[in-house]
Amino acid sequence: MQDYETKGFVMGISSLGVGSGILTQSVLDQLRAADDAKRIKPLTLNIVNENDKSAARDVLNAAMVNFRDAANELQNTSLFDARKANVTGTSVAVTATAGSDIQSFTLNVTQLAQKQISESGSYTADTALVASGTGSLSLTIGAKSYTINYDATTTLKTLKNSINKIAGADVNASVVQVATGDFRLFLSAANEGAAQSISLTDTSALLSGTQLTTGLSTIQAGQDATFTYNGQAITRSSNTVTDLVSGYTVALKELGSSTVNVSQDRTNLETRVDSFVKQYNAIMNEISKQTKSSTDSKTRGIFSNDSIVNSMKSNIQNMLGSISNAGGNLENYGFSIDRSGIMSVDKTVLNTKIDANSNNVKAFFSGGDYTSATGTVTTLTGAFSSFYTTVNSFTKTNGDLDQVKNTITQSLSDYQARKTSEIKRLDEKYAILKKKYTAYNSIINKFNSVSSLFTQLSTPATKA
Repeated sequence: MQDYETKGFVMGISSLGVGSGILTQSVLDQLRAADDAKRIKPLTLNIVNENDKSAARDVLNAAMVNFRDAANELQNTSLFDARKANVTGTSVAVTATAGSDIQSFTLNVTQLAQKQISESGSYTADTALVASGTGSLSLTIGAKSYTINYDATTTLKTLKNSINKIAGADVNASVVQVATGDFRLFLSAANEGAAQSISLTDTSALLSGTQLTTGLSTIQAGQDATFTYNGQAITRSSNTVTDLVSGYTVALKELGSSTVNVSQDRTNLETRVDSFVKQYNAIMNEISKQTKSSTDSKTRGIFSNDSIVNSMKSNIQNMLGSISNAGGNLENYGFSIDRSGIMSVDKTVLNTKIDANSNNVKAFFSGGDYTSATGTVTTLTGAFSSFYTTVNSFTKTNGDLDQVKNTITQSLSDYQARKTSEIKRLDEKYAILKKKYTAYNSIINKFNSVSSLFTQLSTPATKA
């Protein structure tokens, strides 16, 4: 009976798999992997998704800022004030500042202004002394006079340097070797005009000769420019004329007649319009992509269920339709949106509007007084001022896109905190299990030792 019960006890332990290596680290790892898949992986995926949202939000914000800036540039009234001057002919060059008069006129140049140039008598070298003692010269250029001191050591070269240092704002002095042993002082008025005459007087009578006084001769007389503006005779002292028409700079180049046409420069305006259309299409495409609804997670937009991002698209679309006032609507100025939502602009329509009344287009775009065909004046806010205000509400600090960012940041913080907590909980759980497994293995080892002893006792002795 005892042998039977002992055998049954040993067989019972063996049938439970005792000593077969069930309670191993591998088993613990498998159990931990199952827990990680159930509790950690979903949180990790959520964190990845929120990071993807954050990146998508940054792309959306950048596109929205570009759109906002494009709208802001079109509310700048200076776009309509730019001028360009087209010149037919080669006698003049003309530039016109922003806001200056728009007109066409002819300029006929009959005489160019020129500077007076004088030269001294001859000296044997640029180191030749010009005086026998200490004295001074009186240099006169137009209405201005300068005192140029000299002494017995003053050479032609050092005199030239003194003149440039003291009177350089009104005259340019240089020493030129005309021929071998023939050096002369040249004086050139800094400014053009008949009034810029040059003279030198020896106030001390200590010069070594008269080369600088009575020997000073004029080789080019100063003269004024003469021309006609639409047939009206005009005289100016310079070839650069800035006081003919307010905002115009006229450079007289050569004799002859030229026709000048000053018009509105629309290059920058059209560039800004194109930029606005481009940025509108970019932001609407980005919002559409990020809010796309789909049962397929691969094609569904990351913000498909985000009410703030979805509302941005509808707000922009509604804004296009709501801009309509005494000045008309965007369509009247060449802007249109096709069935797929793509914006374009017809430059012919836009330019026709500008040709008809540039100030009215400025008022519609940027704000200001709009004058109707009947003479009624209405003060408009400006279509692109409205665009800017709306879009800026999305991008400004604490605006809609900041709210989206804050929500993502909070969600990331929550998911990361939960993940950290879950990892800690599982670490503690499996640290305890490991201790239990270790204890169980110790007990099993003891059972195995007892089982081995019972087995040996129950085995009949071998007969000799």
